Amino acid sequence: MTSSRSQNELPLSVYDLTVAYQRKPVLWDVGFEVPPGSLVGVVGPNGAGKSTLLKAVLELLPKVSGQIRFFGGSYAENRHRVGYVPQRESVDWDFPIDALDVVTMGLYRQIGWFRRVNRAHRDRAMAALEQVGIADLAHRQISQLSGGQQQRTFLARALVQGADLYLMDEPFAAVDAATELAVLAVLREMKAAGKTAMVIHHDLQTVPHYFDYVLLLNMRVVAFGPTSEVFTTENLQKTYGGRLTLLEEATHAMRERGRQR
Repeated sequence: MTSSRSQNELPLSVYDLTVAYQRKPVLWDVGFEVPPGSLVGVVGPNGAGKSTLLKAVLELLPKVSGQIRFFGGSYAENRHRVGYVPQRESVDWDFPIDALDVVTMGLYRQIGWFRRVNRAHRDRAMAALEQVGIADLAHRQISQLSGGQQQRTFLARALVQGADLYLMDEPFAAVDAATELAVLAVLREMKAAGKTAMVIHHDLQTVPHYFDYVLLLNMRVVAFGPTSEVFTTENLQKTYGGRLTLLEEATHAMRERGRQR
């Protein structure tokens, strides 16, 4: 893939990425370039390799082949510019720690693992909790938080890093309406500040309203580009195959919104 932009401008560039589990391909020859200052949705059926994609680019999983560049360099060189929000289900929420401590962990790369957390660090963590609307829960044990509050805590932990690129694995999954609006507001604040977010998302009906670009993925890249251009019934059909009920619901919703404009 040839880029029309300078490599150093691109927050994330993926070329010919193949990932396999026990020699069975999960991602095959995946390639795309994420424009700076954009909100990118990653959409596809269960088992399409969406979470695997994020983990592979972050070097949490080994790749068979391919090249991955962050801001024109390696992940190791630009790790400080990348924030990651994993799936909430992947965390042990029974660990005895409060929300403020979780968020402060996002600063450990800057603080150093063996140095003390000071007042300035905690103030930054509190500001991040304020940004996601749960500063009043700073000293509550994470096991006592609701699912939506846990998700906001994770988002605050990423925000406190001050990254330029955020990779998020289903931050809207199984959360209440207030949390969904809070996450969306943070994403839009990121974009306004020139930051970039790549978000795995499952609700097809909200894709056109949440994201500037969309990556339609099913082991391979079915389509990638501006949402207004590539988020079409034809491309969804290619991505989801015979799951027509879901497609028909999304298509109907899109048409209804079109009539209301």
